[in-house]
Amino acid sequence: ALLLLVVIGGVVLFTVGPPVADRRFNTTSQPPPYEASTAARQLHQTLFVADLHADFLLWQRDLLRRYDRGHVDLPRLVEGNVGLQVFSVVTKSPWGQNYQRTESDSDRITLLAVAQRWPPATWTSLRERALYQADRLYDAAARADGQLHVIETRQDFADFLNRRDEAPDAVAGLLAIEGLHALDGDLANVDVLYDAGYRMMAPVHLFDNKLGGSASGTDKGGLTDFGRQVVQRLDALGVLIDLAHASAPLIDDVLAMTERPVVVSHTGVQGTCPGPRNLSDDQLRRIAATGGVVGIGYWPGAVCAGGIAAIVRAMRYTVDLVGIDHVALGSDFDGTVETPFDTSGLAQLTEALLDAGFTEDEIAAIMGGNVRRLLLETLPEGGQ
Repeated sequence: ALLLLVVIGGVVLFTVGPPVADRRFNTTSQPPPYEASTAARQLHQTLFVADLHADFLLWQRDLLRRYDRGHVDLPRLVEGNVGLQVFSVVTKSPWGQNYQRTESDSDRITLLAVAQRWPPATWTSLRERALYQADRLYDAAARADGQLHVIETRQDFADFLNRRDEAPDAVAGLLAIEGLHALDGDLANVDVLYDAGYRMMAPVHLFDNKLGGSASGTDKGGLTDFGRQVVQRLDALGVLIDLAHASAPLIDDVLAMTERPVVVSHTGVQGTCPGPRNLSDDQLRRIAATGGVVGIGYWPGAVCAGGIAAIVRAMRYTVDLVGIDHVALGSDFDGTVETPFDTSGLAQLTEALLDAGFTEDEIAAIMGGNVRRLLLETLPEGGQ
């Protein structure tokens, strides 16, 4: 009987648990199909659409298949006319996480890694989790018959943009990492992650780590000495620094060190949604002054409501404060959040921006033009 219970438990853990968790945590407030006006759909199809943050690689799904759960897969990216998706990798996520004070002494990803039958090396090493998830994206691209391209350099991206004129259903993927605790405390692992294809890296995620403080950590401090060494190496490699989740002192320290544009891949703004996770007006101005962009999130914790109107309100506020060139999409798709739509429904956001009085040129900038410009300016020119 005990053996039978163990077998049943194993079956549930390895086959039922991950899809159930995926369906429970990655939800939409409205199911597809997503309707939009003819004018919005026609405009949307002319846009280059880029989203700065999705956590798809954490979940047990094949990127090339269409699913009725979660927010992102290649068929839905194509339906949403997405030209570039940043695939961000999560390597650790504490139990009981919250925006006020998250301890770092527990981890939910270990259970998920075991349940999804990730390689045993990933069960104990955060670096190995990052490398495994990067391999998943490259494997999907290898099987995609030319429809999915992983971008590493400016030339890669320029070549992709030229190809997309002839193949409008092609999608580019860019690897990012959410929290450099994935370095496992070793500066040399910055180069390991770079060699694995990562071109955007966030020093912290939901908790304080060896690099510095998180906006939702316990100490919320600035960069440590190790964090400063990491930032210097990221700059030398031409890696985009992502300040999402960073504490205010850490944001100050990074901006004081780097002369390159920075990005905030997924966030809200305190001007429309006060809270420790969201950017102040002063932070927005200083990030924009670097030439960087801010990805506005879609989930209630970022915009203080569950509908598209709240997303647009945050975008309007940010545009009015720092200009149209610094606002982008930062969905947080598949990041254990509820969003108004999945990636196939992005024409609804285009329609909402039209209804809010944005011009077609402004919509083109927000929906992807700003990200395209930033990557063509900041990606490494070639191998390092």
